[in-house]
Amino acid sequence: MTQQIRLGIPAGSLQEATAELFRNAGFKLTFASRSYYPSIDDPEIHCTLIRAQEMPRYVENGSLDCGLTGYDWILENEAKVCELAELMFSKVSRRPVRWVLAVPNDSPIKTVQDLQGKRIATEVVGLTRRWLAQHGVTAQVEFSWGATEVKPPRFADAIVDVTETGSSLKANNLRVVAELLQSTTRFIANEKAYADPWKKQKMDDVLLMLRGALTAEGMVGLKFNTRLADKAKVLAFLKDHPRTALNSPTISPLADPDWIAMEIIIDEDIVRHIMPQLYAVGARGIVEYPISKIIL
Repeated sequence: MTQQIRLGIPAGSLQEATAELFRNAGFKLTFASRSYYPSIDDPEIHCTLIRAQEMPRYVENGSLDCGLTGYDWILENEAKVCELAELMFSKVSRRPVRWVLAVPNDSPIKTVQDLQGKRIATEVVGLTRRWLAQHGVTAQVEFSWGATEVKPPRFADAIVDVTETGSSLKANNLRVVAELLQSTTRFIANEKAYADPWKKQKMDDVLLMLRGALTAEGMVGLKFNTRLADKAKVLAFLKDHPRTALNSPTISPLADPDWIAMEIIIDEDIVRHIMPQLYAVGARGIVEYPISKIIL
């Protein structure tokens, strides 16, 4: 029987972003309607869809060997797990999400201390209570089953909610009073599972490919030829543009001894600026190609 790791895929808002990351990393991850067991083209991985909020608990108790979840949910569950990596991706951007305390624009609440005795709605009850305690504030913290932005002022004086862009808060006439936490996605593992040599190696291999896919985001390759006489000029140009190479360009000889081939990795958003400048210093036959993974 094939050995497997039991991998938790976050259901909900992170689901498609996670699937895209795995696909970019070389795994074919697909979801079937009504099934909580995504298929993956690796017989050594068994996937289960679990909400990110519950992921740390199931990884901690060994129901799953590993999974992807937010740092916020690790803290909320106070889960004892191995954090193997921070993976900078989310449902909207590649920036951390923020848990913020927000109130209606016309609320008299201006500071954390103004929350004394007030009612707060949130999904992160434990995290909020601990944060309030750090500020010496006692308030009534109630669990919110979603649509938290609509709770104030009728159902709560304030909310603690997650935001990436802040647009939803503004649309609901809310303003931020304080930030509790910035959170990113983490790859976590069960302590006992990660102590198993085979499972550890498998998790490390999967993680290496995921990191490679993230590193390659927004990068492309350029290869071109140049006369040997122009080599120093091209190298000097690349040295003055650190965003044009991971370390230094790859240089290879050509059949014509007067010419060499060069290859670099470059940020995609500056390609249109760099190509004409490379041409000006002697690059010829410039070819751009996509990059799917970069293993550093």
